[in-house]
Amino acid sequence: MNIRLYHLDSIQENTTSLLSKEHTHYVVNVMRLKKGSYLNFFNKNGEWKSKIIFLDKDRVEVKFLEKIKFPNNLSNVELAICLVKKNPMENILQKVTELGVRKIIPLVSERTEVKELNQERAKKIVVEATEQSNQLSPPEISEVVKLKDFLESLDNSTKLLFADLNSKDKLKISDFKDNKNLTILIGPEGDFSPSEREFILSFAMVIPFTMSKNILRSDTAAISAISQVNLINNKP
Repeated sequence: MNIRLYHLDSIQENTTSLLSKEHTHYVVNVMRLKKGSYLNFFNKNGEWKSKIIFLDKDRVEVKFLEKIKFPNNLSNVELAICLVKKNPMENILQKVTELGVRKIIPLVSERTEVKELNQERAKKIVVEATEQSNQLSPPEISEVVKLKDFLESLDNSTKLLFADLNSKDKLKISDFKDNKNLTILIGPEGDFSPSEREFILSFAMVIPFTMSKNILRSDTAAISAISQVNLINNKP
């Protein structure tokens, strides 16, 4: 099994590093690796084959042997989503990371019941999902922001793809021609209020689109929307 661990600090070949307390516990107690075992470390700059050169119960030192993967182009897809309860929110964080989004923007709207996000827990989830999905860069998670403030912060470099229950239009290849950043907007359980929807649609960079004839839960909607965007966005 190929074990991949996210290493926040810079990595250079033929250098050594002591593992963090969390990684030491994982290597020693969870995976039960031994001195001489191989594993990989990665960050946005690439991935390195590495070897354990010292190990005891509370100290592990590794040597970075060779770079085996180089950085690729980051996705231009971001997700702005209204907060939901803990379990579906954690599922959203995991699945959208697996689907390759660059950034996650948690929002609060009029009908949003949850107002806060545990940033430490959220970052742990996206790092683990990045390790599992063979990617190099966990998505950035921004601070929680009000819908109005988020919309007013957008500029002409971004297209806002609005998953709108009232829209009958599907996304088209022509929506992606100008290589702008793509931000998908997903509403709360119960959807945006009529006044919020009107405000969203007042911005020139907004493209409303439909995902399904059915009403989707927020976690299903996020997965469906990103999958649609990825499918079209990756076409030559």
